[in-house]
Amino acid sequence: MDNDFHQRLLATFRVEAKEHLTALSTALIELENTPGAKHDELFELIFREAHSLKGAARAVNMTGIESLSHALEGVFAACRLQAGVPAPAVFDLLHRAIDEIDTQLLTMEPGDKSAKLRTKELVASLNEAVESAPASGAPPVPPVPEHGESPALEKFAGSGTVRIPTARLDSLLHQGQEMLTAKLALLQRAAELGAIGTALASWENEWKKVRPAVRRLRKVQQAPGAAFTDADAAQLGKLLTFSDWGHAAVKDLEYRVHALAKALAHDRYSLDGMVDTLLDDVKEVLMLPCATVLEVLPKMVRELARDRGKEAQLVIAGESVEIDKRILEEMKDPLIHLVRNCVDHGIERPVERQRLNKPERGTVSVAVSLRDANRVEILVADDGAGIDTVRVAQTVARQGMIAPDEAGRLDRERLLDLVFASGVSTAPLITDISGRGIGLAIVREKVERLGGTVTVTTEPERGTAFRMLLPLTLSTYRGMLVEVRGQTFIIPTASVERVARVPRAGIRTVENRETVEADGMPLSFVWLADVLQLSRREKGGDDAGTIPLFVIGSGVSRIAFGVDAILAEQEILVKGLGPQLSRVRNVAGATVLGNGRVATILHPGDLVKSAVRGAGVPSGVPHPEEHEDIPRKTVLIVEDSVTSRTLLKNILETAGYRTSTAMDGVDALTRLRTEQIDLVVSDVDMPRMNGFELTARIRGSREFAGLPLVLVTSLDSREDRERGVEVGANAYIVKSSFDQSNLLDVLKRLI
Repeated sequence: MDNDFHQRLLATFRVEAKEHLTALSTALIELENTPGAKHDELFELIFREAHSLKGAARAVNMTGIESLSHALEGVFAACRLQAGVPAPAVFDLLHRAIDEIDTQLLTMEPGDKSAKLRTKELVASLNEAVESAPASGAPPVPPVPEHGESPALEKFAGSGTVRIPTARLDSLLHQGQEMLTAKLALLQRAAELGAIGTALASWENEWKKVRPAVRRLRKVQQAPGAAFTDADAAQLGKLLTFSDWGHAAVKDLEYRVHALAKALAHDRYSLDGMVDTLLDDVKEVLMLPCATVLEVLPKMVRELARDRGKEAQLVIAGESVEIDKRILEEMKDPLIHLVRNCVDHGIERPVERQRLNKPERGTVSVAVSLRDANRVEILVADDGAGIDTVRVAQTVARQGMIAPDEAGRLDRERLLDLVFASGVSTAPLITDISGRGIGLAIVREKVERLGGTVTVTTEPERGTAFRMLLPLTLSTYRGMLVEVRGQTFIIPTASVERVARVPRAGIRTVENRETVEADGMPLSFVWLADVLQLSRREKGGDDAGTIPLFVIGSGVSRIAFGVDAILAEQEILVKGLGPQLSRVRNVAGATVLGNGRVATILHPGDLVKSAVRGAGVPSGVPHPEEHEDIPRKTVLIVEDSVTSRTLLKNILETAGYRTSTAMDGVDALTRLRTEQIDLVVSDVDMPRMNGFELTARIRGSREFAGLPLVLVTSLDSREDRERGVEVGANAYIVKSSFDQSNLLDVLKRLI
């Protein structure tokens, strides 16, 4: 077979196989959580998906995937015959088989020996599960089409549809959006033509003022015995004749400009309709149902809950709501993080839920709904323990974000907003899943970068809800044009809470910060020129003595920004700044205005952060400059393997820490009594005294009870992590997923 054709065939197979795997995984989760009424339907669905996957794998000679698919097919053929649901252990085995197929899809290496070994073991286990199933007099399995179509494909494919690479659709959308520039340019030309018409009308008005004088001159020139020489009379006659001709020419020009403006308005109206319709249609093509992102969540919830010794179910609503695929792609990671947080932090263990008179199985819900024609809301919630605001206050005080004496004075709304700050986490143990306090900060950053907002509400022992409000589409939206120091900037209209003018005397200074009053509430006031670090004249605002301003909110912060002028509001086409400037503070992109000038689109979330940062540092929070001469921290590395000990020592010393080493727990205790140690990084499995025992001894001592301790180990079971929590470790990092940046992030947070 031609190699190029074979590669294209493999690429097609990979796409098809992914669809089959998604359908298989989703159906397995539903089967595990569904009462018996729907079992036959789900058995049929899973059997068809496995059968179709087997046939496709055979066509491209992927024997490992073919064998696993055939074994999966056999398991569900047996289930249908026995009319019974697989045992929990068999469900685990089925998910392992699907994961292995997914892994082999990534590599596509037919000669991979380790993959062959894993496939052989899984096929044997699946066959054993079939053989151990009890016999039953159930009717035989009905015939299945040899090339059955996946329901996922049936939903989106048919005789009236074709498969098109999304890259081509992106290009089509980009070209269609460029027509918006032509639309705006035509609007600008119409405005310029209108200005010419206005100028001609002004000329006509001036002509009417001087017409009586011209008439008098003509009478004087024509009167007998006028005091003019013949030459002067002739020149005056020519001047008056030219004046009459000029007036007639201008009147004709005015008529033609008026007719042209009328025709241009008609053409603009037609072009507006065509461009808007084209853009809407192209956007519709790029709109995908939320199910394309949400489909990975049920399996993730199942596996994470089992790993944490919990019981949890995922309820999804609104998966058919369609959103711009680029927004879905950007929101995939934030959604995964929020759902993992719900399971890891929110849902309690069954024993605790029983004590609280809750169902043993916790519920995580993801609901997508349209708020209006241009916005969508995504709600991620759980019925777990809720956020401990007291612990949040302690954490932010310990991190130096607020002064210790201010922690008790913060209201609940402000404390909840602080969970989105980088470094804030209420997890008792830092693991590879959570606890480093960066996830929610990334969630807010992603949402705000897309032009949306995210808020959180919580009730003790009743649960937590994260509410994200996002635009339905990207690239084009309404923007407000403002002028600052002769430059034009654009603020996304959806992020502007209000626009107002205030008298200069309305700006007051409270606690060394400028404020204005809006809706009876004081707001922090800053000049946009100062935030953007532009030169600003002493007195900003307009000639009437008032200052135009707009208000932006992010979380619980609301800031009023003063500008020189608010020009207009219009639809804008967002253009990126290129890979060299993929992330510039305060800047979200750029656009081309109708007059051909380039205008910068500002990032609302960044503006608020920059304004808060520039307004002054809260009391009790030291400046970074004050820490320049702080002595380096010392980390004790407790590890019996010389290779691992050397690796950790090199990583930490490169990062600027001093290190001391110990070969086991007994040696470590000796070091603690003789050296000044700021943090301990310890292995678990060691001779004489292991890491758990060392941690318990440290926590039990009066002298070292508060010493931060990180366990770095190859033990990755749920029981081992729970043991780490029980003995008092601050963090638990598994060596199999070890990343030196993770370790350094943990150390930075703890010391």
